[in-house]
Amino acid sequence: MMRGLRMFHIVGAVSGIGSMLLWCILIFFNPYTDTVNADAARNTFIMLFLPGTVALISLFGPRKTFMLIAFLWSLLPSLYLAGTPGIFALFGVTSAGYLVAYLLMRGTGRDRSAREGFIPNRGRRW
Repeated sequence: MMRGLRMFHIVGAVSGIGSMLLWCILIFFNPYTDTVNADAARNTFIMLFLPGTVALISLFGPRKTFMLIAFLWSLLPSLYLAGTPGIFALFGVTSAGYLVAYLLMRGTGRDRSAREGFIPNRGRRW
């Protein structure tokens, strides 16, 4: 395993990429419909695909709150789709993955440097 790769990286990346792939299946390869509805594609892009990108950004940025935002943003549509039969119920799993990744990030104290601010040369006199 790579050095510095933690469990929240894995959970967050799998959830974000999984949500994006599920959205592509929902829109372009949906086994339940033959047509692509532009309104449905736009709405689900905003509610399901974009939180996945925010989750991936939060893995490499200084703030863990982006992962919480991704979870809250995708919660309602994911709960709706989790109640449906078929592959799209996995959107509920990806949304839960955002929450698990956030809790793991919170446990590691990842956001401490962003909260305190970066102070170069602390304790040194020039």
